[in-house]
Amino acid sequence: MAQPNIVVILTDDQGYGDLSCMGAADLQTPHLDRLAASGARFTDWYSNSPVCSPSRAALLTGRYPGNAGVRSILAGHRTATGLPQGVPTLASALKQRGYRTAMFGKWHLGLAPGSRPEDHGFDNWAGFLAGCVDYYSHIFYWGMAGGRSWPTHDLWEDGEEVWHNGEYLTDWISRRAVEWLHNLDDDRPFFLYLPYNAPHYPMHAPAEYLDRFPGLPPDRRIMAAMLSAVDDGVGAVMAELERRGVADDTLVVFTSDNGPSREVTNWLDGTEEPYHGGTTGGFKGEKFSLFEGGIRVPALMSWPARIPAGRVVREPAASMDVFPTALRAAGGTLGDYELDGADILPMVADGGPSPHDDIFWEMNDQTAVRRGRWKLVLNGRLDEGAPPEDAVHLADLAEDPAESRNLKNIHPELTADLTAAAETWRAKIEDRWQNEWLPAANGTTGRPTA
Repeated sequence: MAQPNIVVILTDDQGYGDLSCMGAADLQTPHLDRLAASGARFTDWYSNSPVCSPSRAALLTGRYPGNAGVRSILAGHRTATGLPQGVPTLASALKQRGYRTAMFGKWHLGLAPGSRPEDHGFDNWAGFLAGCVDYYSHIFYWGMAGGRSWPTHDLWEDGEEVWHNGEYLTDWISRRAVEWLHNLDDDRPFFLYLPYNAPHYPMHAPAEYLDRFPGLPPDRRIMAAMLSAVDDGVGAVMAELERRGVADDTLVVFTSDNGPSREVTNWLDGTEEPYHGGTTGGFKGEKFSLFEGGIRVPALMSWPARIPAGRVVREPAASMDVFPTALRAAGGTLGDYELDGADILPMVADGGPSPHDDIFWEMNDQTAVRRGRWKLVLNGRLDEGAPPEDAVHLADLAEDPAESRNLKNIHPELTADLTAAAETWRAKIEDRWQNEWLPAANGTTGRPTA
């Protein structure tokens, strides 16, 4: 089979339950629903972190965040570095396979020269570099600048600053992606990375999207409107693939970077109570948490030439699996790269088992592991700044996906085994952090020192 084109679409702070094909009854995402129907929908897909920079690093490198050199939300000032240049990305790997590469949207893996998309394998890119911007002015206002800068304009095209004041950013991102696809002038395969910033705060949407959901409460209505704009953009991209006659030969992956945000910064009226516009679909926890609500996210995969339509995949997988899956599909050799993820195409297309025995996570003092039906969380917190729910929490996800019952005392041997596995994995992450990544940091990365 010829090399497929590859499209990876990422949303920001979108909860597991915030797609109509994932169970949302109060909003509609018809284009994403069609994408799901054309291939596979995952019930047990995970981001590799409950916050954005580390999860994006994992998706693009095929590694756990700590093995990719990004473990925290990175700074947003223009001297902030991020993803180390020596870590290969999916873009750089596919470029070596003859692919054209492009990114349109949110980067959040470094702003300083040497840390930008062109330094990590992207031939063309347009979008912004910090963690969030105003959707209309494209200015970064938020506190991750660490006192190093005032509010900063943050919209770029191929490394040059551009100004599109007043243009709704989600629509601009979609339009730039479609234009790039439309203007491709030969038959070389391409890799398109489309990381939307929606529905991350600030909660902005034009009236045309808000008017689609007149009966919803204000917090849910703006969430639905922002996702509807993303859905329209995905529809436009898919329509352009079909116009070019390449839809059947294109591997498309859609997922979110972490669970929904409850941050008060979602409000635009000074409200200081948690925001509940997004939903985890009944899972416990949210963004910043290693319980399921913070890391189990919506995911779809379509490749009509290879993946049967209408498939539902219930085996565990994670965003770090995108790199090896896409690379193998492109004819690459996985042994040429350091990878923690695995090729999941046999699982998705042929109904095979998950290639993972264990999947691990870490966030500040939290550590977690999933093994089959079992999930262990150490120092698990429901959200940022909350005290730990319990030092050790064991759940049977097959019987209790909401992690409502702690089974640590009922299964002490399993608890001890999973605790040892999680602590051993975490110790290796910490050792590498101290001995490889921190000595190479220049003080502007936003990386934690411990």
